[in-house]
Amino acid sequence: MSWPALLALGAGHGINPAMGWLFAVALGLQRQSRGAVWGALTPLAIGHALAIAAAIAAAGVVGLMVPPDSLRWATAGLLIGFGIFRLARSRHPRFGGMRVNARELATWSFLMASAHGAGLMVLPLVLDDMATGTPAHQMAQASVVGGVHAQWSGILAALVHAAGYLLVTALIAVIVYERVGLRFLRTAWV
Repeated sequence: MSWPALLALGAGHGINPAMGWLFAVALGLQRQSRGAVWGALTPLAIGHALAIAAAIAAAGVVGLMVPPDSLRWATAGLLIGFGIFRLARSRHPRFGGMRVNARELATWSFLMASAHGAGLMVLPLVLDDMATGTPAHQMAQASVVGGVHAQWSGILAALVHAAGYLLVTALIAVIVYERVGLRFLRTAWV
């Protein structure tokens, strides 16, 4: 598994304002507190990591029944199809509000990461690791060591990705809150 690639994908998600740093800044400005910015980061990271873990777990379950090459092609097709769908229909939902608690923020982060295909982006890297592990029928006959390795590998992949996401999200959110401010966001936002 390419750990630097997982970290870089997480960092890429952290750059995207739709993945949470803008929400953290908004909460900080709303409450007039840098602590609110920092407080928003944990639920954002938890929601993002859970979305990645859910995609990896789903791929792991499907991988028990589908050959790895077929799963890899299906994932590639889903990722390309999802990208085309998002290009064709780029509107964002207009529901909800900005007054949220930590649970609601984590749920929002999970939904946004899932809706933006974060889990699908990570799957090609994780599938390579799953494919090199022990096939399911051999695990059933021999031992569960390969399955345990795949589980821990998937969990670690979600955590490494979330670490890259959290680092960049925190950096951007704090810089925008402390230095850039609302005036710049109002005039420069596309």
